[in-house]
This record gives sequence, structure tokens and C-alpha cells, in this order.
Amino acid sequence: WSNKSEDCKDILKAKDQLDKDHYGLDKVKDRILEYLAVCIMTQKTPQAILCLVGPPGVGKTSLAKSIAKAMNKQFIKQSLGGVKDESEIRGHRRTYLGALPGRILQGMKRAGTINPVFLLDEIDKLTRDAHGDPTSALLEVLDSEQNKAFRDHFVELPFDHSNCFFLATASTLDTIPRHLIDRLEMI
Repeated sequence: WSNKSEDCKDILKAKDQLDKDHYGLDKVKDRILEYLAVCIMTQKTPQAILCLVGPPGVGKTSLAKSIAKAMNKQFIKQSLGGVKDESEIRGHRRTYLGALPGRILQGMKRAGTINPVFLLDEIDKLTRDAHGDPTSALLEVLDSEQNKAFRDHFVELPFDHSNCFFLATASTLDTIPRHLIDRLEMI
């Protein structure tokens, strides 16, 4: 609940790490460095979440891992492919048999710190069904005004996600709901 890793605020180290891990991709790396520079200068994460868009196998997850290394943060990858129930994001109520915390809090537990780089993988594969819309729960996690007191139904205590550095990946923009696209900055 309170462990925090010491952030590296050296933009040159971040550039070296990205160059070491990835050949080419200069425009992508420059945009990531601009985003990181804004984070370092303002001491907070911008409202828009970086979303790396491209076909499978082009290095989206690898770039996210390099960002985590450069910032000296833990890296958590949570796949959202096939998530169709709001409770998979927000957690199940404890009254249900087999109840679990949501994927966001499970990832935070694996990270062991309150300020990891949290990759929301395959954000374009979220679907909705009769059990609710997981994108609305995800918006609550990503919104800096609401995520300071995010309530997982299983834990039923407010948890502060404002220290997380959220990233997302997608293969296509066609299936991402419009209200979620407004929260993302595409690269």
C-alpha cells in the first residue's frame, strides 16, 4: 500500500535506454521522450495516457519495458483481451463464490510498489456484455481526478492509482470506444 520506488528523472538515461533496446523507431522514441520530459518537469502524469498502436510483433510491449527500465520503475503488463465484464476491472463483490480483486489491483499487488509502469495490453479487445461495460471502469482507473480513491469491489477500500504510469497498447483503433480514445494519446 505504501512501497514506492525511487524514480529516475534523467531524460538522457531514458534516451540511452530506448536507443539501446530499439533500433530505429526514431519518431516513436522522440514522442515517448517528449511525454517523459513533461512528466519530469510537471512532477505528474499528463491527463492523456500513451497508447502504442500497431500490428502484433512491432515492439509495443518491448518499448513499454524500456520505459520502465529507464524510469527505474517496476513493470506490470495486464492483458485486457477478452475482458467483457466490469467486475474483471473493478473486482467481484466478496459475497460471490470465487470472488477476486480486479485486474488492476492484482497487477498492483504483483508490482509491489504504488508507482509502477502499468501496461494495459490489448485495450482494443475490450468488449461489453450484460454484466456491464469494462471501459467505464477503466476510465475511472485512468482519470486522474477519480483514481485517487478508486474502489475495488473486493477490497472495498479506496486505493490511490495516481502514482501509476499507465500505458496502453492496441492493434487497431477501430474497436476502441470513442470515450476511451479521448483519454489516449496515440503513437
